[in-house]
Amino acid sequence: MRRTLIFVLAICAAGILLPYAESPLRALTDDEKKEMFLKAREEMQTEASPTPSASEATPRPKPRARHKSSPSATPTPKAREQQETGERAREPEASATPAPGMPTPAPTPAPAPAPVPQPPPAPVTIQKSGYTGMAPAPPRFFWESWNRWRYLSKSVREEIDRAPVQRNRWRYIVVHNSGTRQGNARIFDYYHRYVRRMPNGLAYQFVIGNGTSSGNGQIEVGDRWRRQINGGHVHSDYLNNIALGICLVGDFNRDLPTREQLGALDELIRYLRMRVGKIDGRFAIVKAHRDINPPQWPTDCPGDRFPFNWLYNTFR
Repeated sequence: MRRTLIFVLAICAAGILLPYAESPLRALTDDEKKEMFLKAREEMQTEASPTPSASEATPRPKPRARHKSSPSATPTPKAREQQETGERAREPEASATPAPGMPTPAPTPAPAPAPVPQPPPAPVTIQKSGYTGMAPAPPRFFWESWNRWRYLSKSVREEIDRAPVQRNRWRYIVVHNSGTRQGNARIFDYYHRYVRRMPNGLAYQFVIGNGTSSGNGQIEVGDRWRRQINGGHVHSDYLNNIALGICLVGDFNRDLPTREQLGALDELIRYLRMRVGKIDGRFAIVKAHRDINPPQWPTDCPGDRFPFNWLYNTFR
């Protein structure tokens, strides 16, 4: 900085003294030269170090260079559409998070769809059942006078008699086998209730044991008989409503029913026929499961080795 100032002063001095050197009056006194030199230096100091103002002390920001649009910078319609689409896509992100202190706007519920007109329900036809009233149990002395029950115990007979049997309801008695070599009413009830998902449990009204899980020839009374509700032993709701089911424990495709099972079955069918009463002048019809199941649901129950001839000859 100092060198620059000296250089400027020298140039100014040369410029001041040059006219005098070229003028014809070259003879100047020393006082005049000194006075002129001091005057020139004073003027140079005044111009070289001006006092900056307050406004000039603060640096001003440089103005931004404006981008001049050119014909090639004009966005095409497709680019403009993409830009607008991008701005619309960013709008939910900007408004998804509300500002601190601002209440969160409640979501606008979607308009409910217009109800679809439904056709009027079809008329329901109510068909009256053919049974009304209760069928009384046969008089006790009538049974005990000429029957000596070997398998039909007194407790079983009392359970059969206590049930509120309706007149003219039970038209069939259907004989089944369990298809298993062991079991009893409790085991079958668990299987039907929790595996086959039958709300009323045991599908039969009665079970006759084979000596494995219950006594040989032992008769067990199911809850469907006690409550007088539909069975679940044949593939027809209509037949389940009018047919009693008796299940003999065993697989009669491989084995024969025991003598005790056949004896218990004989006594139970005879007693049930008298208990439910006659319908149209005849006792309940005795059938094997395979003979009463609908043709579209064939079955071999109660098994190929079951004595069908004995069943049908005994209960005509």
